[in-house]
Amino acid sequence: MIRNLILLFFLTILFPSSGYGQVRVRIFADRLPESALFSVSSGKYEIKTGGGKPLIVLKGEPVLITRYSGKLALKTRNSKGVVCDSVTFTGKTGDDSFSLRINGKVPLRKYYSGDFQCFPDLETIVMINTCDVEQYVAGVVRAEGGSGRNEEYFKTQAVIARTYMYKYFRKHISDRYNLCDDTHCQAFNGLSSDTIIDRAALETKGLVILDKDSTLIISAFHSNCGGETASSEDVWLTSQQYLKNVFDPYCLSSHSSRWEKKITLKEWIGYLRKSGFKGSSDSLSFSVFQDSRVTDYRVGSFSVPLRTIRTDMNLRSTYFSVVQAGDTIILKGRGYGHGVGLCQEGAMIMATKGFSYQKIIDFYYPGVIISDIKSAVVLTRTLPLIPPLAGLKVADY
Repeated sequence: MIRNLILLFFLTILFPSSGYGQVRVRIFADRLPESALFSVSSGKYEIKTGGGKPLIVLKGEPVLITRYSGKLALKTRNSKGVVCDSVTFTGKTGDDSFSLRINGKVPLRKYYSGDFQCFPDLETIVMINTCDVEQYVAGVVRAEGGSGRNEEYFKTQAVIARTYMYKYFRKHISDRYNLCDDTHCQAFNGLSSDTIIDRAALETKGLVILDKDSTLIISAFHSNCGGETASSEDVWLTSQQYLKNVFDPYCLSSHSSRWEKKITLKEWIGYLRKSGFKGSSDSLSFSVFQDSRVTDYRVGSFSVPLRTIRTDMNLRSTYFSVVQAGDTIILKGRGYGHGVGLCQEGAMIMATKGFSYQKIIDFYYPGVIISDIKSAVVLTRTLPLIPPLAGLKVADY
């Protein structure tokens, strides 16, 4: 009986040695496209609409897709239009890629590899790219990490992106895909088109970051920590042993390490009163110096979370001091982003100084293990959450 209860409520799943070979990503997730133009870049594609004979399209052949009376309308250059509930483009050569242009006020074209599927939903067309996980990882690194960096930095970002992908592989499973291409998941703009990034993804193929229990970590990162990263419990209230304060000397010379904002003393007092401050503004100094990260701004007996101030005032970070200079309040800030986990600009400098991606990851996520995905375990609560993939092994209790 106990064995069955454990299996039902806390099932341990091991990834197969090859991991998940492909990932389904919703593309253009932050937009509401009503039409798109599909074009083969390499290889050839078979189009299936759920009825009739499949159609083959070759390089340079455009296919127009548009919403039509709650369905999709499909039109190629040399065929009659087809109305369908959904359409799937399947690559047939093993080296297939395509471009997708969505229409709107500002037309946008991106390039992808693998397969493509779309279907109508409410006021838009849901578009899904199914691609190799390593090509996806390279695309994420290009979108999240930029270009022109040291290869060890790109390897670092690749391992982080792969860890996130596997940890949240079922994030949108009820929506018929795994992840979206927006910052809600990870930014993904299709093929990376950067040979250094592509090589970094392949040379770290299958590698992820695990905690001491062999579970995938929360691979958080941000732009610049200002010299000190933040503990996760100070930002998200959830404590993780590998997301603690790290003093970082590497990012301090970077552009985003310092910032400043000025407002009037009257505006500052007005904001504090809206936040519950009831003290006298005549007898208090509003200056507070933050030499090391704290969670709250305190003046007298009043306090307000720094993350609240950051959100309300659209500040770059919570790592700032308040300096009262006459009738002016100067917010002297450090860093850019939430501050938890890896500092991207610090990692870039570490890479140029000769640190390996393993050393960089160990610096920002103390005590973690870099290992192949086959060594990872994922914990889930009920049997229906098991991904229905061949080769998945369930640990024996």
